[in-house]
Amino acid sequence: MHEPFSSAAPPIVEIRRVTRQFGNKTALDDLSLTVPRGGVFGLIGGNGAGKTTLIKHVLGMLKAQSGSVQVFGLDPVQNPVGTLGRIGYLSEDRDLPNWMRVCELMRYTQAFFPNWDEAYAEELREAFDLDGNARIKNLSRGQRARAGLLVALAHRPELLVLDEPSSGLDPVVRRDILGAIIRTIADEGRTVLFSSHLLDEVERVADRVAIIHQGRILLTAPMDEIKDTHRRMTLRFGQPLDRPPSLVGTLSFEGQGVEWSYICNGESGQLRRAAEAIGATVVGDTALTLDEIFVSRILS
Repeated sequence: MHEPFSSAAPPIVEIRRVTRQFGNKTALDDLSLTVPRGGVFGLIGGNGAGKTTLIKHVLGMLKAQSGSVQVFGLDPVQNPVGTLGRIGYLSEDRDLPNWMRVCELMRYTQAFFPNWDEAYAEELREAFDLDGNARIKNLSRGQRARAGLLVALAHRPELLVLDEPSSGLDPVVRRDILGAIIRTIADEGRTVLFSSHLLDEVERVADRVAIIHQGRILLTAPMDEIKDTHRRMTLRFGQPLDRPPSLVGTLSFEGQGVEWSYICNGESGQLRRAAEAIGATVVGDTALTLDEIFVSRILS
């Protein structure tokens, strides 16, 4: 995985205490989030968690009802010219004009971006195996995703925003698209904001992750830190217990009798010392997948 920019660099996205309601539904609830410059930032959450609403605020498609949103240090609603030209965007819907051919889509999109790189666009078209004369309406889901990614990338954006880019695609196409994203954006020192409910994808490519649930950020940290500080500790006690004693950092536990399994947030050595302090023997200590961490966080 590539090396993100220094944390001393100004953040590329800064969201402060944003609330957004649609009728009686609160989509974003006093949410704050900082996306550092450089690398891949994974935004994970279930359906209805607020991922797309948050992204629409970043793109200036929605105005915060309270709080503030800044992208490149600018308000994307008040200064769309200064922000949107520096962002590439691929939505889950991949809403492309069906009547156009691929080559026409490329020329049409080029008109909106002064930094459009024709040679790079053609290189992407060939890499994505897209026929320039093919009509959008005749493309498969995977080909439409590649076409959408092509026009999002060809102006070499500082920030690439992907909202569920792999939705409905087969695993091979998902792998190819993610590979292209990392190769063409993140390795050049640019920034990717990547929203997905497919946690194995996020775990594979993200440098930093935020978990969003019911419009709130539950956790945000570098991926390595999240993986290092969430453990499954299996403890054995000297006698059967109906309910085990509390262990520092516990998010959930299960078991019976003398053996209990804890999902914990903490460093392994610290957790082992805490287990010894409550009279338990550690018989298992394993790292968790991002999916297991996500589930434990939203249920805790």
